[in-house]
Amino acid sequence: MKKKIQQSQEFIHTYSHLFQCPICHTKMQVSQRSLYCKNQHQFDLSKKGTLYFLNHQVKTEYQKEMFEHRRNMIKSGMYEPLLEFLFSYCEKEQLLDVGCGEGSFLQEIAEKSEIRPSVGFDISKEGIYLATEDQHNIFWCIADLTNLPFREQSFSTILNIFSPSNYAEFSRVLKKGGQVIKVVPQSGYLQELRQSFYPEDVSKQKYSNDRVVEKFQQAFSSVRYERITYTYEVPKEKHKSLLEMSPLEWGVSAFQKERVKQSPIGKVTIDLDVLIGKKE
Repeated sequence: MKKKIQQSQEFIHTYSHLFQCPICHTKMQVSQRSLYCKNQHQFDLSKKGTLYFLNHQVKTEYQKEMFEHRRNMIKSGMYEPLLEFLFSYCEKEQLLDVGCGEGSFLQEIAEKSEIRPSVGFDISKEGIYLATEDQHNIFWCIADLTNLPFREQSFSTILNIFSPSNYAEFSRVLKKGGQVIKVVPQSGYLQELRQSFYPEDVSKQKYSNDRVVEKFQQAFSSVRYERITYTYEVPKEKHKSLLEMSPLEWGVSAFQKERVKQSPIGKVTIDLDVLIGKKE
């Protein structure tokens, strides 16, 4: 099996036309294990086969351990109905996963298809380095949502799952007739976990993403809406990962965390909005 850096090298040689310099926004050329532009801005493949497109170091609250727990839950089948729905819209598309974290959603989709090219990026180096442990033919990079290192009209589909958006940049890199698929939590999402973490704070037990949905609808003239709701039975061995897979636990006291650990949650509600916007 080829090393990841060899796979990535082949990728940038085949798909160099997808990229543009995030500094001067000119097209990129390829040389061995690097991309560079006419102004001599150069981006080299890391040993893990990733490209780092940021011009400064970024420290985020999303750490390696949280990404590992998230991957553990996604691989357990927690989001299988969502993935089945997404796959029906992603087959054989040029796919960009925005804010991909450790890349589990894109990996699950790639297992069922031969999508080429598939690219995932995140601002978190820890997440992207975890993503490289996967052996699928997916290219991973560290980049800024507000300044995408991709050329105009490069992708047919943009995935935007549980992550921020930048619709101006999405529109720029999306092909005509392409689509943005955004997934956001609905009011019942992980309600059992919220109630366990914050038993006396009703305001934190539920929330609304109405503003996010409204902004999406304003960005696209053609929008399809799908609500996906189901209950997931949590395997006992996955309970720790459930508790630590998301920012939900960041504001929880150590005492309350311990109480929740002593009373494992048997099932959780998955309640999601899937928004599909088309570029005219």
